[in-house]
Amino acid sequence: MEPSEYVTIVVIVPETHADALREVMGRAGAGKIGNYSHGSFSVKGISRFMPLKGSKPFIGKEGILEEVLEERIETICNRSILEHVLEEIKKAHPYEETTIDIYPVYEIGLKRAKEK
Repeated sequence: MEPSEYVTIVVIVPETHADALREVMGRAGAGKIGNYSHGSFSVKGISRFMPLKGSKPFIGKEGILEEVLEERIETICNRSILEHVLEEIKKAHPYEETTIDIYPVYEIGLKRAKEK
């Protein structure tokens, strides 16, 4: 298998901001493959964190363990626009510290209709 021209981007965001972040990612060009755009997959869950001294948390208070309903959003992105998409995510994400995972996507070919 060969690496493709795409990567998968994974970002976790408060549930209250998930729709807005998906829209920003789609407008920036993420989630586009072939004749489709704004593609993504989400899973809801609970994130836990403790803001440390000197932090300016969007949610929670310094020194107190926080639990937040969040969505893990996954989308694909062409490598040629990756830096642009990442900058748009950082601008739109409400958190002071944003974790963004990036994974390679491997070329597996196009789905083809069965020959009759």
